[in-house]
Amino acid sequence: MRRKILVVDDCIDSRNLLERLLNKSGYKDIILAQSADETFDILKKQGNEIDLILLDVIMPGMDGIEVCNQIKELEAVKDIPIIMVTGLSNVKVLEQAFIAGASDYVTKPFHSIELNARIASVLRLKDEMDKRIQREAELVIANEKLHQLNEVLEQLSSLDGLTGIPNRRRFNSYIELEWKRAGRQKSNLSLILLDIDKFKLYNDTYGHLEGDECLKKVAKVLQSTVNRATDLVARYGGEEFAVVLPDTDLDGAIHIAETMRRNIENSQIPHASSTVSNVVTISLGVSSFHGCESIQSIETLIDMADKALYEAKNSGRNRVECFDICLLEEV
Repeated sequence: MRRKILVVDDCIDSRNLLERLLNKSGYKDIILAQSADETFDILKKQGNEIDLILLDVIMPGMDGIEVCNQIKELEAVKDIPIIMVTGLSNVKVLEQAFIAGASDYVTKPFHSIELNARIASVLRLKDEMDKRIQREAELVIANEKLHQLNEVLEQLSSLDGLTGIPNRRRFNSYIELEWKRAGRQKSNLSLILLDIDKFKLYNDTYGHLEGDECLKKVAKVLQSTVNRATDLVARYGGEEFAVVLPDTDLDGAIHIAETMRRNIENSQIPHASSTVSNVVTISLGVSSFHGCESIQSIETLIDMADKALYEAKNSGRNRVECFDICLLEEV
């Protein structure tokens, strides 16, 4: 592996000697610098290519320890290992060098065996660090992809495979969330349950493939009728759909239900065998919750909407019936 080594020393003889020793040991890509300013200029241009810095401690102007300090504060080059070059045996100076971030040191006059051993040791450590950083980066990417995949799977598990709108599972979790919020804030929560009138006859007449297409068209119309991000239209089961309307009172929910009924009828989906109309129609039941303390369960809200839907069907279909859950308090 080709290594690029930066040698920083204000003494030309020391620089040239280090270059010869490094060349002799097989390191051919050597960059020479004689000052702090020249060092930082080289790092700015080639920092991502440099594998090791040999840095003299004693230099005019900014000394090697301060240069080391500043290199370690630069994000782009802080991981380049630095071997301090010193003619001093002062323990205090060496301690300052290691505190500044140096990986090792060599002393003058140079001994080629020691120099090569220390360089090889530091480069092995750098290789291990580079591999670890790469593994960590790959792990971060893998975790991000897994997170994205889990989000996709979670989304898919919450959607109805046929119509593409939220399914019963998503409905259950969402209405529970909004029920709790409405209870805390004493706010409105309304629910619409609806189904397609005489849908069995539709399947018998046109076949199940056309029945599936009909469900898709109805879901699309229902979805386009609501215009708030908090409103949820879900396939409740078979030909039945549910609409959760947070912060919506009974009158508002009835208005939305009637608009849905009218939009489906105006879609003019043929239904020749229906006893209600010659086009596809829907029946809807509406219930509403106002944060009433005496009502303790979501099941009651759903049951009341279901009773209202039954009344709509029993009264001739293609109509909206409602049940205000708080009327129970008056009974």
